[in-house]
Amino acid sequence: MSVEKEKLFGEFQAPTKQEWLDKIQVDLKGADFEKKLVWRTNEGFNVQPFYRREDVLKLQTPDALPGEFPFVRGNKKDNNSWYVRQDIVVDDAKAANAKALDILNKGVDSLGFKFPGDSVSAEFVETLLDGILCDCVELNFNTCKRCSLEFAKILTAYFEKKGYDKEKLVGSIDWDPMEKIVMKGKDVTPVLAHAAELVETLKDYPNFRCITVNAASLNNAGAYIGQELGYALAWGNEYMHQLTEAGVDATLAARKIKFNMGISENYFMEIAKFRAGRMLWANIVKQYEPKCDCACKMCVNATTSTYNLTLFDSYVNLLRTQTETMSAALAGVHSIVVSPFDAAFEQSTDFSERIARNQQLLLKEESHFDKVVDSSAGSYFIEELTTSLADVAWKKFLAVEEQGGFLEAIKAGTVQDDINATNKKRHEDAGKRREFLLGTNQFPNFTETSEGKRSIAGKCCCASKDNAPFKSINSTRLAAEFEDLRIQTEESGKVPTAFMLTIGSLAWRQARAQFSCNFLACGGYKVIDNLGFATVEEGVDAAVAAGADIVVLCSSDEEYAEYAEPAFKYLDGRAMFIVAGAPACMEDLKAKGIENFIHVKCDVLQTLKAYNEKLGIK
Repeated sequence: MSVEKEKLFGEFQAPTKQEWLDKIQVDLKGADFEKKLVWRTNEGFNVQPFYRREDVLKLQTPDALPGEFPFVRGNKKDNNSWYVRQDIVVDDAKAANAKALDILNKGVDSLGFKFPGDSVSAEFVETLLDGILCDCVELNFNTCKRCSLEFAKILTAYFEKKGYDKEKLVGSIDWDPMEKIVMKGKDVTPVLAHAAELVETLKDYPNFRCITVNAASLNNAGAYIGQELGYALAWGNEYMHQLTEAGVDATLAARKIKFNMGISENYFMEIAKFRAGRMLWANIVKQYEPKCDCACKMCVNATTSTYNLTLFDSYVNLLRTQTETMSAALAGVHSIVVSPFDAAFEQSTDFSERIARNQQLLLKEESHFDKVVDSSAGSYFIEELTTSLADVAWKKFLAVEEQGGFLEAIKAGTVQDDINATNKKRHEDAGKRREFLLGTNQFPNFTETSEGKRSIAGKCCCASKDNAPFKSINSTRLAAEFEDLRIQTEESGKVPTAFMLTIGSLAWRQARAQFSCNFLACGGYKVIDNLGFATVEEGVDAAVAAGADIVVLCSSDEEYAEYAEPAFKYLDGRAMFIVAGAPACMEDLKAKGIENFIHVKCDVLQTLKAYNEKLGIK
């Protein structure tokens, strides 16, 4: 007896793309498809609301295989495991060693040590690594770039003294002089001459890298994803060029380069970034004719962004870093560092560091992100993003190459100018709430105070960047200006009270009151919402009785012509008067002396700064 295999839904005819578009137009009821549904990315390309199989048939990425050139689907074939890394700032070698041994028993299998150059000595290395089985854990070191070569010689001597198998040692030395140029404007070009000797020192350690591309610095300065990736590729290519010009074999040179990259909050785009990055880097290295394709693999340590961390409502940072970590894990990176949620305002505590470690362990041990290689492959959306981002990054890479390479570009300041312009734009967008920071410029916690928390700036071992010969990058967290404003209000000794005078249309007054409460609470103002008043006089009397410094009239646009002027006159200067919205009669109301309006097109930050000035808060 034969059993005929029946295909699921085989009796239904698949709708065409045009049929989907026709249906969407019906549902849009005349609204513009492009404006309503097409996502215009910061990278300069559009993302459609849906994709079908025919959209990706023209792409090459779906045909790639894991562990094979050009490695778009990852460097591994059998698993998606990554190193759980935690970085330690070393003020005392013995204390750092004790901390390292402790966290190695708590799920970490990759250590990062950062220490000043004057600490470098054989005794320091002996103390720092005492009791650590170096062939069982990844080791990463960051010190003064002028002292890195000396440190590499001491470290290899230590490894040889202990009798380690060189092939089992995995790690890196964070040597990236060009980061000092691009971020601080320092002229460290003489140090670049150490590159070849540094590689030579570690040539017998196939899994130990010593030339680093710190593109994470661009991410933390506000760079868009396409910018970070494009400049990272040019940055890495500059090191490849310099090493091969110095006589280093191309295969060895490529195997010694490591990328430290940031992870922003754009979940799907970040997955695509790492996939596109591997593909492009593989093709770049291929041009140097290495002896094997394995040298074309891009080794990436991914670090969650500090650019979007916030001081207020800081536990939201856990949501940010968790989704960022998910992006990098799914994308198949080599290792991940999760910034503790309190990193923006204090020296991270044992609690915050434990949570940061557990964020990765949860993805491994409970969500099994380490089991499936490139689980996003085949998604029409991800494949399109990968290809589109690769195109943007490649154009950025070519533009840098046309300037003579990354080193010449950062000497000329074009890279710095580009990132600074983006940082400025993103701060402006945050001020206008075109870019959201939950708990800071959108839906703030109305009752939260800073409790003495203050933003901390990163420390640098180099001198001041004043009088630096090259341009530098200005790096400020996206939330910083809102936080400064809110702390200014808090420290003034008189936190303004904003009273919602709700009247008229129930739906409109509630919506306007909610909008106004969120708007004003972003400046640290105390807000008082209300159910509604029968007359404006009743509302004003209640506001005065409540000691309001601000009265916000909340109603519909049509009713403002009736309520705004009487309310303003009855208030008679006893408090600041604000109309919530931008009604058609706004110019008429302004002519009658009403000057404050808040609505979705306002620059929230600048408006609140102006209100603070009017209220005498400095």
